[in-house]
Amino acid sequence: MIAPAPARRFSDAVVEVLALAGRRLTHLRNVPGRLLAVTLNPLITMLAIGYVFKDAVIVPGSGSYPEFLFPAALMQVGLAGIAPTAIAVATDLNGGLTDRFRSLPIVRPAVLIGHSLGDFLVGLIALGITVASGLLVGGRVHTGVLPLLGGLALLVVFLYAMIWVGILLGLSLRNPEAIDGIGAVATLGLSFLSNAFMSTDRLPSWLRPVAEWNPVSSVTTAVRRLWGTPVDETGFPAQHPGVVVAITLVVTLVLAGGLSFRKYRTIA
Repeated sequence: MIAPAPARRFSDAVVEVLALAGRRLTHLRNVPGRLLAVTLNPLITMLAIGYVFKDAVIVPGSGSYPEFLFPAALMQVGLAGIAPTAIAVATDLNGGLTDRFRSLPIVRPAVLIGHSLGDFLVGLIALGITVASGLLVGGRVHTGVLPLLGGLALLVVFLYAMIWVGILLGLSLRNPEAIDGIGAVATLGLSFLSNAFMSTDRLPSWLRPVAEWNPVSSVTTAVRRLWGTPVDETGFPAQHPGVVVAITLVVTLVLAGGLSFRKYRTIA
């Protein structure tokens, strides 16, 4: 008579997670600028930088600069989502919503998981918009359907990992102004100190190791290799991007997720 209780409890937790994720999507309908905040930077990268500098930047294999930039613009969807996610978490905390959730008979982890899934769906929409825009201005995949799906899957996992980084940032700082500044610096810094816009072989020798070991470079390189975009970089991260990406994403998800749950327990 008591055995079915855990199953019911698990089903209740699933319902709670979905309800909280739906709450995040309702915010998107009420504040459509949330989607714009995630898509604007990648679109600028693809449409403005890719178009303006397409004849000025030399890319590996004398290829097309829009093709070279395409995976980088998609990667930026994940980076661009850090600050909006963190600000939303901080706003909920500062507005007393955490106290309201604490008074409800819901599973504590459901709040953060629901938040992550809601923002994840927003990120997927932004990723789809960026893919369509990138294809219109010259982004291409030369290796078939399976590598295309593999590259998109990698970008999706990177996107979800960055959402948890944003959740941890929001729980830690709780100051929207500070979060906005840090998010902008992180997005620009991680992008420019990488191979997103040009090969690391063209960077100064003292800066090259930083760019090569930047996780953003490994994600971008892995997607470029999957999609048949020429890559001529040296170094372990460039030669084995899949290994570096797998380790980086697993560590990021475990650390950011674990620390977020721990931080939330101390707050709530």
